[in-house]
Amino acid sequence: MSKSTCCSGLDTRSLLSSLWVFVLFNIIFKDLHEFFRQGFISQIMTGTVNGVELTDGLMLIAALPMEILIAMILLSRILKYKINRWTNIIVAAIGIVSTIGTGVNDLDDIFFVTIIIVGLLAIIWLAWGWEDEQKE
Repeated sequence: MSKSTCCSGLDTRSLLSSLWVFVLFNIIFKDLHEFFRQGFISQIMTGTVNGVELTDGLMLIAALPMEILIAMILLSRILKYKINRWTNIIVAAIGIVSTIGTGVNDLDDIFFVTIIIVGLLAIIWLAWGWEDEQKE
């Protein structure tokens, strides 16, 4: 059984996993940049950001989608072809909707959101065109 490859012979599973790392790092750095926005740290210190109280339950709910993205790094490498392909497409599509839904506060948000969406579109494009390893 040969490996599915694309983009100059790179293994598709490895490339998908690497793209998830790329997307995740951009999400993290987008969030870190918020700490430099005037008044943001003060809001965090009060426990209320943009009028939303930061409760343990809310933090758990926010952690779940992030954990799915983190898990995609591993799942892209270990899931069987058909499930892998569709999981990457669906999670990336949801990621695009979620990223757009969070909105933008400033120019660096626009920059990071653009990069994140391009990364997620690359995941969808790669997974969509991924041919079954069994047929090769």
